Amino acid sequence: MSTADDTPADPDQMIVELSSGAPGADLHRALLELARVAEEADANPPFSEQTLVELHRAAEQGTQGGPLRIAYAWTDGATDSRLLAGAGVVVEGDAEVPDVLELVVRPNCRQRGIGAALVEELSTEVLTPDSGRERRAWAHGEHDAAARLARRFGWTPVRELWRMRLTTLDEAPAPELPDSVTLRGFRPGEDDQAWLAANAAAFADHPEQGRLTLEDLHARMEEDWFDPEGFLLAFEGDQLLGFHWTKVQDSSLGEVYAVGVVPSAQGRGLGRSLTLAGIEHLHRAGHDAIMLYVDADNTPAVTLYKKLGFTKWDADTMYAPAEKHSTEPA
Repeated sequence: MSTADDTPADPDQMIVELSSGAPGADLHRALLELARVAEEADANPPFSEQTLVELHRAAEQGTQGGPLRIAYAWTDGATDSRLLAGAGVVVEGDAEVPDVLELVVRPNCRQRGIGAALVEELSTEVLTPDSGRERRAWAHGEHDAAARLARRFGWTPVRELWRMRLTTLDEAPAPELPDSVTLRGFRPGEDDQAWLAANAAAFADHPEQGRLTLEDLHARMEEDWFDPEGFLLAFEGDQLLGFHWTKVQDSSLGEVYAVGVVPSAQGRGLGRSLTLAGIEHLHRAGHDAIMLYVDADNTPAVTLYKKLGFTKWDADTMYAPAEKHSTEPA
């Protein structure tokens, strides 16, 4: 529910359309352009990485009836002159994975009720209790409008994901790995399955990271930011103990993308050492700052990152339908 507004909609000023499956090439480009201008205005991406992966995959494969349900809001006008003013994207889950909504409204089209109209459409047609699946929505960044919109539709915060940032890279200590542990870059085609197994074990309780598939891994390997040398793997003999997958946001900002240690190797300080090894790699590559995502209630991880010099920068909030809808006036 990011970059939204809760103003009552004027149906004479927009057209809301619901579709399933793959957006065509023109719609795919329009969605990416909308996301780009919203991110430039808000300093937050409106769509999570997994949602973008699903959008790209659907557009490339032309899949219909897939996990995507998209509501488009167009400014009224001739078909060839309409502007994509907003979009709500639902990645449908299954019995174990919730449906997840993300919403974006073009900056110069806000305060016109577009966000509310999109949520109304999706709440009626897609995000219904009849699906039998849990329902969730992400608000990227601490936007008051998103919080108001959530309250209006009876959704309540259930998870907070912090973005933390480190700018004192020169002060970070050097990593100290046990003598028996070696560190090397990821080898595409050779390490894929071993990493998937280690990742699933390390993030068995994580709602997103632990469910990555081989197809998800390969989709990320095709991204421009992917660098196998920045995908650090820690081995003891032939056993993969842990990893630090770094990511480049831009020329100055790097990211602690994912740090994981398999359960049998936990308690040996590998998480700290792998984090520092990734910071060292990004610093040597010329990045001035590093960011990461961490669940606010993951006290051990937050404590570690604070000790390394990271500070809270921003936050994303996940919402779920409340047991009883809010009585707050719209």
